[in-house]
Amino acid sequence: MILPTLTFVIGTGRSGSTALSRILNTHPDVLSLNEYMASVGDTAFPPGRLSGAQFWDTLFRPTPYFAAMIRSGVLMPEFLYTRRPGRYSAQTTGIPALSLMVLPHLSDDPDALLDEIRAAVTDWPERRAAAHHEALFAWLCTRFGRSAVVERSGYSTGWAPKLRTAFPYARFVHLFRNGPDCALSMSRHSGYRTITLMREIRERTGAEDFSDLTADHLRLLPPDLAPLLEERFDPALVRDRDLPLRRFGTLWSELVAQGTEFIGSLPAGQGATLAYEDLLDRPRTELARLAAFAGVQPHGEWLDGACGLLDDSRRGTAAKELTATELGDLTASCAPGMRALASGQ
Repeated sequence: MILPTLTFVIGTGRSGSTALSRILNTHPDVLSLNEYMASVGDTAFPPGRLSGAQFWDTLFRPTPYFAAMIRSGVLMPEFLYTRRPGRYSAQTTGIPALSLMVLPHLSDDPDALLDEIRAAVTDWPERRAAAHHEALFAWLCTRFGRSAVVERSGYSTGWAPKLRTAFPYARFVHLFRNGPDCALSMSRHSGYRTITLMREIRERTGAEDFSDLTADHLRLLPPDLAPLLEERFDPALVRDRDLPLRRFGTLWSELVAQGTEFIGSLPAGQGATLAYEDLLDRPRTELARLAAFAGVQPHGEWLDGACGLLDDSRRGTAAKELTATELGDLTASCAPGMRALASGQ
């Protein structure tokens, strides 16, 4: 099996990364895996060896936290399958992990593509999880006539060390955006609001993992937080709760510091950075650089079309929409991340 070039785009999310996946998907040589790691999660990288059928189960099993959000009416724009639902439903069958965001990015018929993948992988021999993922990437490249894989998930900097261990040859790009603008966008996104509330639950209970929570832990939580741990909850608990902007600035700083430290630890040639603002200012130059890093040619026709997929309207949103006091508070919470970026460049 010839493995394709493998690149992971890591970052905070809310930094133009979804647009970047769309751009990469238009390149004739790139297999763009949109939110693959966010979809399969830790369960797709268990220790030991897996049969093909066991590997298939990790791809098919619905992602629990996304399933709870959908059942509760807390949708994210990244949930592509819910826009044009097929045979699977969060309320009945559950939406397979690969189907929610990955396969609709690749095909107008994600159910049929899922069936093809099932037929291909269930009889694969036992091997470690990373080898199964590599085989799936190679199969998809053959299926779509591509030669390079670029995986991109939002909120992914914490995944980077595990990915480096699983795929030591892989290349990594750290995508980031101006702190206050990115943090403000996070504050309005249902996924990041949920993440922030889950962080608060961990802080209040002291639990490292939600599976460790006991009845005593739950008694420590106020009535507007505890229901978020149930299989279904009132979406107003996420939508309407007053969450200070500084929490999102702090989250952005932590994630950017993680990404910067990780990229700085890589050998020469395996790590690169990409600023969202640079992508807007110099799209052809930055996309050509990204293509070369991922191992494909920056075709002129691809660059022409890609530039039209970038949206410049989100630049400087924090300064335009916040009061001076709000902007100052948010900027202060983003300062550690800005310092990390400056020291890493």
